[in-house]
Amino acid sequence: MTLKNNFSRRDFVRASGAAGVGLSIVPAHVLGGPRHRAPSDTLNLAHIGVGGMGGGDVRGMAGVGENIYALCDVDERQAAGSWSAFPRAKRYRDFRTMLSEEADNIDAVLISTPDHTHTAAGMMALSLGKPTRIQKPLATTIWEVRQLVAAAERAGVATQMGNQGHAQDGTREIREWYEAGAIGEIRRVEYWTNRPIWPQAILRPTEAHHAPPWLEWDLWLGPAADRPYHPAYAPFNWRGWWDFGTGALGDIGCHAMDAAFWTFDLGTPERISAESTTLFAETAPAASRIEYDFPARGDRPAVKVVWRDGNLSPPRPEEVPDDARWPFESSGQLWIGTDGKMFAGIYGENPRLLDAERDAAIRADPPAEKYPRTDGVYAEFAAACKDGPPAGSNFVEHAGPLTEMVLLGNLSVRSGREVRLDPATGEILDGVSIPESYVKPDYRSGWGW
Repeated sequence: MTLKNNFSRRDFVRASGAAGVGLSIVPAHVLGGPRHRAPSDTLNLAHIGVGGMGGGDVRGMAGVGENIYALCDVDERQAAGSWSAFPRAKRYRDFRTMLSEEADNIDAVLISTPDHTHTAAGMMALSLGKPTRIQKPLATTIWEVRQLVAAAERAGVATQMGNQGHAQDGTREIREWYEAGAIGEIRRVEYWTNRPIWPQAILRPTEAHHAPPWLEWDLWLGPAADRPYHPAYAPFNWRGWWDFGTGALGDIGCHAMDAAFWTFDLGTPERISAESTTLFAETAPAASRIEYDFPARGDRPAVKVVWRDGNLSPPRPEEVPDDARWPFESSGQLWIGTDGKMFAGIYGENPRLLDAERDAAIRADPPAEKYPRTDGVYAEFAAACKDGPPAGSNFVEHAGPLTEMVLLGNLSVRSGREVRLDPATGEILDGVSIPESYVKPDYRSGWGW
């Protein structure tokens, strides 16, 4: 399977900026009509998937003053909290119906469904010209990521992926500390996580179950191939199934790898190799270790990124005493430089240097704030919808390339092979055969675009 980019995201952004065509919505008053409002006014929001993290997104947008206009969920129990908190919001079970019926009434769409429905919902929202926010990972496959990026380019609207660490101070501090030479040149970054915290490395269940009355199972399946309902899939354990989720790497990688991807402009790796526990056809392994090798780019030297999940952790750094807890947290990141090491949480939060004296010194005299702080991920998206600056993790410049890089690791895991790529084009080299379904899913009738 050849993975090749046929468009340049950076060229698009550069060209659109030169032409004065920003990545924001056309002011609503230009479109006319009594139901349209100027973009400086309160946004009417449509949320797809409003339980769990989706419920947090609903509350987050309400918390920055936007109007929760419509809520859509296939699971009445999962949605109950959001429905009761916003009783005036219109309720839907099928996002296709909601978007069709409310296209003239909504200003932006937020998608917090299981991963496998992200693209179908996102493509419909973007086709309607609506600013769109999608929870991480942006999609389950590289083909879907590229479809969303291309659609965002065509629509020219505000977009954002829900990897909230990118809007937080820690990610900016990491980059500012690095650029100030706090630990020298970085040649290696280590990540680890306690995920999966759901079942993986399992076979498809064979016993029969009836879907509970509060769940519209066919709508939950959405674009995925038909299969009988089983509690092994919904409402929570879907992440470990390749048809619905992207395993531990897809769940946490877009959070964890964000700061390094942004700081170093990592782009596409030239080599990925993976080790894992026993592979299963339909589910991610119980644990894996993945190495990404990124070539030198500009003044930045080559960088190796090492990912571990399933409670695997990197070796204890020499700066950490034998009687101290290691790792510091169940999930985290360790930046290894020529002049020291830096630890941060999985979202880039609370960075610190492992050398206590140097850590105290940089806190006493921190580098100047080079990268503007935000008011948080929800305020950032709302501002972008109202002709403000593009969200940092917008689809075109950041979220799409980041998700694509993360998902490449799953190709190596699932195929059990080292994968070599041309970093300039994304083309897989050396004749490694990647099954088509790993790159581009087959959608059920009625769920494509």
